[in-house]
Amino acid sequence: MNKPVLQNWQSVQAEVLRRIHSRHWKPGDLIPTETELAAEFGCARATVNRALRTLAESGLLDRRRKAGTRVALQPVAKATLDISLIRHDVEARGQTYGYQLLERRMEVPPPAVSGAIKTASKTKLLHLQALHLADSSPHAFEDRWINTDVVPGAIAEPFDVISGNEWLLSHAPYTHGDIAFSAATASEREATVLGCAGMSALFVIDRLTWNNDGAVTKVRLAFEPGHRMRTVL
Repeated sequence: MNKPVLQNWQSVQAEVLRRIHSRHWKPGDLIPTETELAAEFGCARATVNRALRTLAESGLLDRRRKAGTRVALQPVAKATLDISLIRHDVEARGQTYGYQLLERRMEVPPPAVSGAIKTASKTKLLHLQALHLADSSPHAFEDRWINTDVVPGAIAEPFDVISGNEWLLSHAPYTHGDIAFSAATASEREATVLGCAGMSALFVIDRLTWNNDGAVTKVRLAFEPGHRMRTVL
């Protein structure tokens, strides 16, 4: 029987998945080394490494230095979440997107914000507040702080036509971030902007993104009552 020749990491990943799902490699089994798999598949070791690393990140493999790679005993399904454009999310539902800039100013943020972004307590940041609309109705209230030391181009951008969400994704690279989801009672400001009753329950996303050691932006997105978010496993 001829050995398979797999030339890219996606095909190596597919073959490894086939062996896991068929129980050729059972949970807890130690799989062949990268060198052995590369020889078997007729590809570079780096190609195998990329495929195994991706499967380990998804929770299907358990990789330990000097201990080898095993099929995970209890695979953890992981959701994939992208930082998407709110405009795209609205339009994907067949609705018309709208945007309104409510406030734009340089100011000293509250201690909780400067502490999270790791700027001096008196350092001014660019503060944006904006409303995203779906079919002319309030959809999400964006309360964003931008670190202009890391993203100096934001100083010249008026943000009257394009949102901070969209502008940053196009102009400010990021390497990693922290994100939190919560149900929160609408503040007086959020209730006014979203046009909902005071003390309404809102779905809230708090996100802080970084470009290596520099914080890019901290944003709180409060969505209209009843908003649902879906992702994939």
